[in-house]
Amino acid sequence: MNYLTRWDPYREMLGLRSAFDRFFDTSLASADAGWQPLTWNLALDVAETDDEYRVSASLPGIDPDDLEITYDSNVLTIKGEMRKDDEVKEERYHLRERRYGSFSRSISLPSSIKADKIEASYEKGVLLLHLPKSEEARPKRIKVKSGEPKKMIEGKVSAVHKN
Repeated sequence: MNYLTRWDPYREMLGLRSAFDRFFDTSLASADAGWQPLTWNLALDVAETDDEYRVSASLPGIDPDDLEITYDSNVLTIKGEMRKDDEVKEERYHLRERRYGSFSRSISLPSSIKADKIEASYEKGVLLLHLPKSEEARPKRIKVKSGEPKKMIEGKVSAVHKN
């Protein structure tokens, strides 16, 4: 039994695209198993408290002297370079996933920061930045006052009658 199928050029283009994707995925992987992009994005965690922003980034194995951290016009920028490790020269790698190369990441912070009070520390492969908020950026607690004065209820003790 024969079936008729309507011709769909879109379906054929998807099939062609899949074939190209498979071709380039296998070609590049086999040509150089250690292929890495020259630049990569730095993943950050940004947390906010009433007093500061806290930025942390995982950078295992990087020398803190290879980091450049700047803050200008509410934009924090972290730049650095992870140097390539060339320990194995005569052997072939079976797997090479560690990143190397330069990286840069800039983020805008929503309020002004005391730039002269920014602190950075690096411990166990984690970069931690403390960016204290300026006074005008900190939330203010506003006390609500009632328009009526508080009323006191006064009572007098009268003589106690015994029966």
